Amino acid sequence: MPRNAEVIRQWTILRELEASRRLTIDDMARKTGVTTRTIRRDLEALQSAGFPLFDESHDGKKYWTLEQNAFRRLDATGFTFAELSALYFSRTLVECLAATPFQKDVTSAFERLAAALTPGMRSFLDRLPLVMQAKAEPGAHAAAARGKEIGQLLDATLQHRKAVMRYHSFSSDREKEYTIDPYRVVFAQGALYVVAFVPEYGQTRTFALERIKSLSITEERFEPQEGEEPAFAHSLGVHDGPPERVEIAFEPRIARYVRERVWHASQEVQDRPDGTLLLTLHVSDDFALRSWILGFGPLARVVSPPQLVAEVREELERARGRY
Repeated sequence: MPRNAEVIRQWTILRELEASRRLTIDDMARKTGVTTRTIRRDLEALQSAGFPLFDESHDGKKYWTLEQNAFRRLDATGFTFAELSALYFSRTLVECLAATPFQKDVTSAFERLAAALTPGMRSFLDRLPLVMQAKAEPGAHAAAARGKEIGQLLDATLQHRKAVMRYHSFSSDREKEYTIDPYRVVFAQGALYVVAFVPEYGQTRTFALERIKSLSITEERFEPQEGEEPAFAHSLGVHDGPPERVEIAFEPRIARYVRERVWHASQEVQDRPDGTLLLTLHVSDDFALRSWILGFGPLARVVSPPQLVAEVREELERARGRY
């Protein structure tokens, strides 16, 4: 079982207690699919972490509750004006994630924050986004309309429940029904994706939310088999292929621009005597990588590996043939 399974389960317990006000240990065991002994350990761990959990008896049954003002100590933190302004100002960045399933909660949080300000302060801070803005990525999908499916997938992921979906595959250009073990929901490049294990293929695959035609969550549970590696860790886009060493030479007039940005966590840069810059990445050879390289036009040249050199050359020749 992944190391994060315990914290996900405990987070689920907190969420269920907040929503239901009170639950028995049997209730929590049933909702999370573990034994009552495990729930008792979870409750002890959460109490030790400082969460205000209490048990009380009603009609001969012992119930657990979470104090509704669980984070009341924040009232005494004494945020400075600069800190409060920074939080309020960050709305302009959060708006770029408006299609995520947390939009409603984020909006509510900022409304509460705004309520702590005087009308004059709010009027002043509302002007700040005019001087700094964030732009959504081109081609971003509007996932807000798929709120039901997002909620179902998040619940299935947290509770380790299998799902059955009908999905339109671009590779085969047809719809197919899949039974999946949803591991996580990922927001990347302006869209939402489901990373799931497909027992039929014995593989972990990625599915785009907007291509899910129907979805139902079953009562059958699964045991996650993946490790702790972040989704798409080796890709410049949305892909799960293995990494390989890639070297790209950039012309002097674009070298400074390339050097000052972080394109991938694995990158290494080397300045050459002739003014060119050699960028080394350990990434997947996928569509996202090739598109990124081609986006620099004649200012970038792939040095290695040989197969990537051939692929980019072929793409350039095909593009040239269309003009």
